[in-house]
Amino acid sequence: MLSLWGVLCKGLERRNAAGHLWCMNKTLLSFGHGYSARALAAVLIPQGWRVIGTTRSADKTDEIARTGVEPLIWPDGDDVMPALAVASHVLISAGPTTDGDPVLNDLQDAIEARAGDLRWLGYLSTTGVYGDHDGDWVDEDTALTPTTKRGQMRKDAEAAWRAIPDLPLHIFRLAGIYGPGRGPFEKVRQGTARRIIKQGQVFSRTHVEDIAQVLAASIAQPASGTAYNVCDDDPAPPQEVIAHAATLLGLPVPPAIPIEQADMTPMARSFYAESKRVRNDRIKEALGVRLRYPTYREGLAALLKNG
Repeated sequence: MLSLWGVLCKGLERRNAAGHLWCMNKTLLSFGHGYSARALAAVLIPQGWRVIGTTRSADKTDEIARTGVEPLIWPDGDDVMPALAVASHVLISAGPTTDGDPVLNDLQDAIEARAGDLRWLGYLSTTGVYGDHDGDWVDEDTALTPTTKRGQMRKDAEAAWRAIPDLPLHIFRLAGIYGPGRGPFEKVRQGTARRIIKQGQVFSRTHVEDIAQVLAASIAQPASGTAYNVCDDDPAPPQEVIAHAATLLGLPVPPAIPIEQADMTPMARSFYAESKRVRNDRIKEALGVRLRYPTYREGLAALLKNG
């Protein structure tokens, strides 16, 4: 009896360079179908892709379905194995915990069994794996020396995915994400935005639409084992971004608060523990990506224009 994968792919099979059979069918299984994954789905579905997205919450299935994505409740709900069996591509957005990577914890044996048949697997990591560089530049060849617990968990998760033989793994180290529904405008409007000042502090950031186009470009040009930094061209102090957002809105620029005087949660304060400028040459040179929003100025202007 043919497997579900065999039924779906009958007549569409090809062999890759290693001799493994893969399917020309375009089916993306998205684990942890969140903000960045939704942006990618919006690019792929009009191109004829089938996208299956997992969520932990039954309350989100209708919202996911309205975008053309087939929702699955995972891990405590639907059986994800049939979806994994037919997937040609897999995206991992689910973040690691102190117990490790949740997808590998639940499905490592199944993923290892399908590793050679997958065309592409993307893992969304973070530039936090590089640690603190006192504002200096880092690239994909910089040693991974995270200084936060979250960064260390991401480093460990990257290593766990890399350890799977024959897996067509692509790692995307994302800078701070903004886009529709995520940005400084609402806080500025509400008067809750703060310009926290730490001397020499800079962050890299990326618009979610640029994340989507990088992922789509990688899917079109797979290069197994490659890591990509996904960020814009202008690492900038966070207080400058807040000030620019206020100026665009025609509202007063929030007052500056020295970090020593700022009332911050441990999570928020941890973001200020690291300062670095992240290079993005590889996404441009290897994938031919031209950023839609090369700096936060273009990105914020577009968000304001589009409401």
